Amino acid sequence: MDISKQALQLKKALNESRYTVAITGAGISFSAGGMNFDHENVAELMPLASEDTLRNEPDKYYKLLDHAFLHSMFANEPSYAHKALRSLEINGLLQGIITTNVDCMHTIAGSENVAEIQGSLQINRCTKCGKHFDDYHIWNQGTVPRCDECGDVIWTFPFYSGVGLHEENLKKAQDWISKAELILIIGANGSYGNAYFNYRKRGTKIIQINPGETNFDSYASLNIRAGADEVFRLIV
Repeated sequence: MDISKQALQLKKALNESRYTVAITGAGISFSAGGMNFDHENVAELMPLASEDTLRNEPDKYYKLLDHAFLHSMFANEPSYAHKALRSLEINGLLQGIITTNVDCMHTIAGSENVAEIQGSLQINRCTKCGKHFDDYHIWNQGTVPRCDECGDVIWTFPFYSGVGLHEENLKKAQDWISKAELILIIGANGSYGNAYFNYRKRGTKIIQINPGETNFDSYASLNIRAGADEVFRLIV
């Protein structure tokens, strides 16, 4: 089907839904310079994110974060799709965003109702005293930030949790998706089934925007095979 016709179906679904939730993954950030981890050797990258590297080779640790997230966060603007979701939120057409992304781009775009289920670079703590620094701006200093209480190095949730799930944000995701009449899947590949996706109601309408096949294909009543920016330019 022609993408413009599919976009009209999406627009109609948005206007008819009383509670819409978006699920976003790495794909929504590609056009904003976000990293495609499918094209990276994660097995080589993750050891560099260890506490040993943070303490003993902080420049190497910072370089890893800069390569993976920081450059795109601070040098580039959010993608058109990020901004479009904020616009939908402002206009009452989007009630929440559930994301596996840690790049804070939804927050940078201005979205307020965001559940970062794997945490993000705006959830940080001191490695020594445990003081929290929940602000992504601390990573925009060209070096690893240090605690203003004890002077030790600070690291970020996605790494100190071992890429675990953030309980507070996970509970938000479960609550939002249990209320959803419409779920938009945007640039995401996996559902994190029992963690939150299976909390959806029976009969919830699901529309996916992704250029390639994903684990969501069989759930969606409409699969739009295009990039998110292209699709949202047609409706927002």
